[in-house]
Amino acid sequence: MIQTPYYLIDKSSLMKNMQVIASLRERSGAKILLALKCFATWSVFDMMSQFMDGTTSSSLFEVRLGHEKFGKESHAYSVAWSDDEIDAAIHYADKIIFNSINQLNRFQKNSQSIQRGLRINPKVSSSAFDIADPACPFSRLGESNPQQIEKVIHHINGFMIHNNCENNNFYLFNNMLNTIEEKFSYLFSQVEWISLGGGIHFTADHYPINSLAKRLKYFSEKYNILIYLEPGEASITNSTTLEVSVLDTFNNGKEIAIVDSSIESHMPDLLIYRESAKIKPNAGQHEIMICGKSCLAGDIFGTFFFPSKLKIGDRISIQDAGGYTMVKKNWFNGLNLPSLAIRELDKSIQIVQQFTYQDYLHSLS
Repeated sequence: MIQTPYYLIDKSSLMKNMQVIASLRERSGAKILLALKCFATWSVFDMMSQFMDGTTSSSLFEVRLGHEKFGKESHAYSVAWSDDEIDAAIHYADKIIFNSINQLNRFQKNSQSIQRGLRINPKVSSSAFDIADPACPFSRLGESNPQQIEKVIHHINGFMIHNNCENNNFYLFNNMLNTIEEKFSYLFSQVEWISLGGGIHFTADHYPINSLAKRLKYFSEKYNILIYLEPGEASITNSTTLEVSVLDTFNNGKEIAIVDSSIESHMPDLLIYRESAKIKPNAGQHEIMICGKSCLAGDIFGTFFFPSKLKIGDRISIQDAGGYTMVKKNWFNGLNLPSLAIRELDKSIQIVQQFTYQDYLHSLS
């Protein structure tokens, strides 16, 4: 039995998402890139690369990882490139996307040998969280003035528009795209490609994938451009769990179980967005609060229901632990990082990465 905690990627579950992606690619004509900011566990890239067209990044390290481990097409985006990384980013990328006109102009000479894009901020989004809203007031993410963009359009080949966030509502996506077209459509026919970014949760249950495919195909044909999508969460949703064990139980007015993991260290997005973790089946007569082992008072995965009281040594699977987890895990409290394991299609499980004190030591100085 594998020692907990560990992240467990189930290839059979991952394959379901890949099949949806393959279908969407075929029906829409769009190219689909994995967003490494969400998921960068390269041990499963060999499988994912059979169904996706490449990767998109948010930093120099990500674009290099995509180039070296995923292969295929590699898009390099950053909110701001620095002088000491721009040439390396261009070396590893097929396309480089600038966040501002200022950055485009600044690195025009460096990037003349590569396809260039510019991020557009349409000032509409689907985000329910201020912290993740790219169209929030005073947003630094992209250019929003069509007249200013048109002045530099001869220096670029395409646009990136990223304004969706966990959007599983096709009609909201469609309405926002209509709004974007009203403002920027006369620019779209002047470029070769447009990335509509990520955050479109098209692998969610009952998502109208045919409607999305038709809308993308229509958009592409209307402006005679190639469309890219950059799914992160949609690529790996429901494919990964965080496997933990109960270390202690007690009652302080509420039944509590302490596990050998930490929401602060191992699933920090839940803490950032003040969301509860998910477990299955979450049913039974015993209501128990599952807590992490760090010293943070709010290190709580959530309150769940179980058919019987938990005891020391019991194991729990925290669901949907793929996106923004393994890329954000950290060394808070000096807690060891969960191992990384893969359940293969034949149901065998292999550990692909383990961490030790030496990793902790070398992350510091």
